[in-house]
Amino acid sequence: MKRTESVRTPDGEFDLTVWAPDGGGPAVLVIQEIFGVGEYIEAVAGDLVELGYVAAAPDMFWRLRPGWRAGHDDEGLAESMDLAGQFDMTTGVADVAAAYQHLSQLPEVTGGVALLGFCFGGTVAFVSAASIEPAAVLSFYGSGVPSQLDLLDEIKSPLQLHFGGNDPYIPAPKVADVAAAVEGRAGVELHIQPDGGHAFHNRVAPQFYQPEPAERAWALAVDFLRRHL
Repeated sequence: MKRTESVRTPDGEFDLTVWAPDGGGPAVLVIQEIFGVGEYIEAVAGDLVELGYVAAAPDMFWRLRPGWRAGHDDEGLAESMDLAGQFDMTTGVADVAAAYQHLSQLPEVTGGVALLGFCFGGTVAFVSAASIEPAAVLSFYGSGVPSQLDLLDEIKSPLQLHFGGNDPYIPAPKVADVAAAVEGRAGVELHIQPDGGHAFHNRVAPQFYQPEPAERAWALAVDFLRRHL
């Protein structure tokens, strides 16, 4: 079942799209890619519901372009990149915290709540985890993660990071920085798909999607959720 909740903040209200399985369950707050809460995020939510999780996705660009949805084409990419460039991380993290609290209080949520972010959302999920303490945090190819590694000391939740080894947006030396920073840290997993480019899990975008690394990474993510939710 899909519905839209309204989340209140001191600055206004934004949409939180919720998908719930029959009987409810633990929850996953899915942080969008730059293209908005569109076809891909809907597909991810559907996968989570099939696994027995309540899924929810906040409209992260509501302060800039409420209800933003863009196609995975050159025009959509350019417009979405422009919005991402205007995004204020501090207020965005506050919005994630508000969405997290709202989701946690829904009657069908019967367990812990995890954060799961992709691309832009992978960075937002990582940064947000430093100020809230979800049951688990999963970040897929967050391009801003390598520049925010000082936050690792503040993240207390189990953390799983995914990167592609062939990502033009996150060069190998940046991924190596992440690997060095997380080495030996309890509760932190780093998974690199050597053949993975950027957004390799995005099955609605043929220019990005790579089925084999996507399947491997998603299996790791599902196992992580099962262990921590």
